[in-house]
Amino acid sequence: MISIYTQPEIGQQWLQTYRGRSPLFACVLGFTETGLIPGISAAGATPADRQFTAIADAEFLLNGVQKNPAYPLPPLTVGASPVLISRAVVAAQKIPVYLLNAGLPRLPAVSTIDLHGSPARCLSTGQAMERAIVETLLQQGLFWGEKLAAQVSEGYVILGECVVGGTTTALAVLTGLGIDATGTVNSSHPICNHAQKWKLVQAGLAHFQTDRTSLDPIALVAAVGDPMQIVVAGMAIAASQKCGVLLAGGTQLLAVYALARAIAVTYSLPWQPQQIVVGTTRWVADDPTGDTVGLAKKLAPYRS
Repeated sequence: MISIYTQPEIGQQWLQTYRGRSPLFACVLGFTETGLIPGISAAGATPADRQFTAIADAEFLLNGVQKNPAYPLPPLTVGASPVLISRAVVAAQKIPVYLLNAGLPRLPAVSTIDLHGSPARCLSTGQAMERAIVETLLQQGLFWGEKLAAQVSEGYVILGECVVGGTTTALAVLTGLGIDATGTVNSSHPICNHAQKWKLVQAGLAHFQTDRTSLDPIALVAAVGDPMQIVVAGMAIAASQKCGVLLAGGTQLLAVYALARAIAVTYSLPWQPQQIVVGTTRWVADDPTGDTVGLAKKLAPYRS
C-alpha cells in the first residue's frame, strides 16, 4: 500500500518508527492572487470561484457531507476534490483536525486558528507579501509546530495545505532557491500548464534581484511566495524536534521542505530533517505531466 520513491533507508526508518502511532492533522489555508489568473488552475470553475476553494475545502474537511453547506464543493461531474480523500481518512481514523488561516480573502464558515496573515498578491509582481507579514507567519508556524507536536506524544504531525495557484508559487520558490524545478510541478489540470507557470515565475523573479550565496528565504517568499509556505516551513522545523512530521502533498510540500531547510540554515534554527518525510497519493506521484519523484530526488542532496 505504501511505496518509498526516494531515500529508501530514511523512508523505511520513518515508517517503522511511526507505524501504528496516532497523528494529528493541521491543514494550513492560504490564498494568492496568482490563482485568479485565467487558466492557471482548475481548482474552481472561474477565477472568482477560486476565492472560495480553500474556504469550501475547510468546511467539508471538518463537517463532511451536509445538506446545506455555506460554501459547497463543486459537483462531482467536474471531478472529485482532493478534500474528499482527506475527509475520508480523518473521519475513518478519527484524526484530530486543526485548520489554520494563514491568509484568506474571507473567513470560512467553520472555526479556524487565525495566524494574522493576509492573502498574497500575484507572484508576477515580485511583491507578493510584505516582509513583516512573512516574518509574523514564520513565528506563528514555529509556535504552532511546537504546540501541536507537544500534543501527539510519541505520534506524528501531518501538515497539509490548500492554496489555489500554489504549485505556481512552489515553482517560484524552488527556482529562487536555485533548484531547477521547471517541468516538475503538478497541477489541478489534467495536463500541467508548465509554460504558463514558468512565464509568471520569470516575471516575478525578474523583480527579485539577489545574490544566490546570500539568499534571504524570507525575502524570497515575500517576493514570489504564498502565506501557507512560510507557515508550514516553520511548523515542520519546530515539530521535527519533538516528533515525526509528514508533509502531506506533492510538489507544493516539496517546495516547503526546501524552504524549511533554507530557513533553518540561514537563521541557524535547530531542526531534525530526518524526522520529516513528504507523502502523497499515487495519482500525484505517477502524474505523467509532472515529475514529483524527480523533484524529490533533486532535493535529496539538501536533506541535511
